Amino acid sequence: MTAVYEPCYEPWNETRGAEIIAEHARQEGATLVILHALQEAFGYVPEAAIPMVAQALNLSRAEVHGVFTFYHDFRHKPAGRHVLKLCRAEACQAAGGDALAARAEARLGVSLGNTTADDRVTLEPIYCLGLCATAPSAMLDGRLVGRLDEKRLDALVAEAQR
Repeated sequence: MTAVYEPCYEPWNETRGAEIIAEHARQEGATLVILHALQEAFGYVPEAAIPMVAQALNLSRAEVHGVFTFYHDFRHKPAGRHVLKLCRAEACQAAGGDALAARAEARLGVSLGNTTADDRVTLEPIYCLGLCATAPSAMLDGRLVGRLDEKRLDALVAEAQR
């Protein structure tokens, strides 16, 4: 039986956010490091954290917001209990990824980039998992899955809905 990864996130707290920012502020590439650390702690990057990061790094809010919005992995709100990422890169599209994405959207009742009403599953696009030789591919809660077909996708969706 495969272990299921279930993330445990802290609720947003400005004091805890400030601690995380201070902990990473002197690292090289601190903007990305801090945004990742905030998302790891809270499950998303709270809007209130953007000006805090900007102030700590002596950057404008626009610069931090630009980094935040440029990278698809950063979330504006908490993800569902499980995160199913479908590769949308060219190799996966050429191998049938578009049809599988449409199937996942239909099965879950949400479009890419959204979370089911019961907060169980967030369906996200990802732009290359590095599994081009086994395209199309997906990732469920950090577990990579290659050679995705309808049967495997349906199994991933069912697993995520539990």
